[in-house]
Amino acid sequence: MEIIAEWGTVFMVMAIVFGFYMTWGIGANDVANAMGTSVGSGAITVKQAIIIAAIFEFAGAFIAGGTVTKTIRKGIIDPSSITGTPEILVYGMLAALLAAGIWLMVASARGWPVSTTHTIVGALVGFAIVGIGIDAVHWGKIGSIVASWLVSPIVGGTIAYLLMMSIRKLIINTETPFENAKKWGPMYVFLVGWIVSLVTLFKGLKHLNFELSPLMSVVVATIIGIIVALIGRQMINKVKVDENADKEFHFASVEKVFLPMMVFTACAMAFAHGSNDVANGIGPLAAVVDIIQNDGNVTQKSGLPIWILFLGGAGIVIGLATMGYKVMQTIGTKITELTPTRGYCATLAAAITVVVASKTGLPVSTTQIAVGSVMGVGLARGIGAIDLRVIGNIVVSWVITLPAGAILAALFFFIFKAIFGTS
Repeated sequence: MEIIAEWGTVFMVMAIVFGFYMTWGIGANDVANAMGTSVGSGAITVKQAIIIAAIFEFAGAFIAGGTVTKTIRKGIIDPSSITGTPEILVYGMLAALLAAGIWLMVASARGWPVSTTHTIVGALVGFAIVGIGIDAVHWGKIGSIVASWLVSPIVGGTIAYLLMMSIRKLIINTETPFENAKKWGPMYVFLVGWIVSLVTLFKGLKHLNFELSPLMSVVVATIIGIIVALIGRQMINKVKVDENADKEFHFASVEKVFLPMMVFTACAMAFAHGSNDVANGIGPLAAVVDIIQNDGNVTQKSGLPIWILFLGGAGIVIGLATMGYKVMQTIGTKITELTPTRGYCATLAAAITVVVASKTGLPVSTTQIAVGSVMGVGLARGIGAIDLRVIGNIVVSWVITLPAGAILAALFFFIFKAIFGTS
C-alpha cells in the first residue's frame, strides 16, 4: 500500500503512456486487418481507409466500447492471492501493456497480422507465472486459445468460400452477370448491415446497459439491414456498364457494382472492431487506474472513465495512420489477389464468424478470421491462387505471439519490481 501511495502518480503516467502505446499497436496491426481486404481489392485507398477508421473505429470505441470493464481481462489470471500487495498487480499490468505494445510494433513492422487479443493474453500469463505463481493462470482458457488457431481460420475461410461460390453461381457464371450483380447486390448489402448490426447488438452495447433479447436483436438488425440495403441499391443503380474495361477484363463492370458494397463493409467492420477490441489495450490500463484511485484495493470490476475510451480510440486511429499500411499489404495483396467481389466475401465472412463466435463462446481472433477468410476466397480459385509462403510466415507469427508476449512481460515485471521495490 505504501508503494502505491508513494508512486501512484508515476504509475498512472506510465499506465497512460503504455496503454496508448498498446492501442497504437492495435491500430497498426488489428485495424489494418479489418481494412486490408477493402484496400487490397481496390475499393478504397489507404488514405480513405485511415479516414473511415478515424471515424468508425473511434465511434465504436467511444460509443460502444463499454463503461464497465473487468479489471482482470477475460479470466486469464486469478489475482486473489495478491490482494495484500496490489503493487504486484500494478507492475504486472504495466509490464503486460509494454510487452504487448512492443510485440505488436515488431509484428506490424514486419507486416505480420498477429492477434492483439493473444498478445495481451500471453503478456498477462507471463506476468502471472513469475509474479503470482503458475497456479494463478487459468490454463483451460489458454488451451481454448491455442485451439482457436485452427478454428478461426477454418470457419472464416469456409464461409468466405461459400459466399464466393454463391456469387459465382448467382452472378458471374450467368448469361447477364452485370444485370444479375445489380439484382442481387442489395441482398448482399443487406447481409452486411444485418450481420454487423448483430455484432454490435450482441457484444458491443452490453456495457451501455442497452441489452436486447436475442429475438429483438435480430429484429433491430433486420431493420438496419433493410435500411442499408436501400441505400446500397441507390448507389448500385448509379453504376453503369464500362464497355472498354470489360474488353480487358470480362467482369470489370460486375466488380464495379461491388465497390460501393465494400465501402459499407469497411465502415461497419471498423465500428464493430472499435467497439470490441479496444478493450485489449484499455483493460489493463483501467486496472491500474482503478487500483490507484482505490488506494491499493483490488476490485474485480471498475468503472471505465470516458477519457480512457478516448485515449484508446485515439491510439487506434494513430496506429493505423502511421504503420498500418504494412499489415494492410499482407492481408490485401500478398496472400491472394483480391478484387471487390473477393474482398467483399472475405470481409463479410469475417463478420459472420465473429457473430457466431460471440453467441457460442468460441475463443476466436479477428485477425485469424480475416486471414482465413482471405484464404477462403483464394481457394475458390484453386490452391495455386494462394501464396503458401506468406501463409507459413503468418502461422509462425501466430504461434510465437503468446510466448513472445509472456517472456517480454516477465522481463519487464522484474525490471519494474527492481526499480520500485516491494513492500
